[in-house]
Amino acid sequence: MLTEVADGVLVRQSAFCLSNAVVVLGGEGALLVDPGVTGADLVELADDLDRLGLRVLAGFATHPHWDHVLWHERFGDVPRYATAACAAYARDGLAHLREQPGADAPGAPLDLVGLLKPLPPHTIRLPWDGPDVRVLEHRAHAPSHAALLVEDAGVLIAGDMLSDVEIPLLDVDAEDPIHDYSASLALLRSVAAQVRVVVPGHGNPGRDVAARLAADRAYLASLTREGPSDDPRLAPDAAYGTDWLPQAHLDHVRMAIRS
Repeated sequence: MLTEVADGVLVRQSAFCLSNAVVVLGGEGALLVDPGVTGADLVELADDLDRLGLRVLAGFATHPHWDHVLWHERFGDVPRYATAACAAYARDGLAHLREQPGADAPGAPLDLVGLLKPLPPHTIRLPWDGPDVRVLEHRAHAPSHAALLVEDAGVLIAGDMLSDVEIPLLDVDAEDPIHDYSASLALLRSVAAQVRVVVPGHGNPGRDVAARLAADRAYLASLTREGPSDDPRLAPDAAYGTDWLPQAHLDHVRMAIRS
């Protein structure tokens, strides 16, 4: 079910990893960001759009992980934008994307995975027939990640950052993952005064962008200190990710020690 989180911005959350598909309303239709995970999610989102009488004008993938580059023929043959680096990564790694765990979810049309249109380098605003959407490209979590700021609505579509349930998930293959993530948080912090609602890729939309930025900065700082993290997202009684987030944290700690 689509839920309005701000004027002209709707979110549909999947049961899988609390994944968020985002719909931004434009004059003649909608922008669809990271539309879904399973085939059922995609079909149900298409049904929701039909009920609202909305046609998709464009898509956007925040980064090239498989759960953010899916599509369905019912959304139409429209531009599916991404940063140039994201589109290139997806194009060069389509076979790999389609082999990732979960990418074979029933009903997800794998022939449409990762077919992205690269934005020109240094694109600042998304080229679509709708409200101004600023593109904030960075290197946190993936080498070709981008957040979107829907300026009039004050909504930051953060991709896989600023989650209330996930710790910062670093690109451990990068040359300096902690620096990349810190710089990306600084970029998002630079627009925080304009943000009324933040929508993470996984987790709950919220009006606490400053608190989420602070929590993620504190987590990164904890990686350079001895001892376990006290981040509540890693607590044993956390309702999310207790089967895999501790391992991701351990990978981060090992990476920080090596560097």
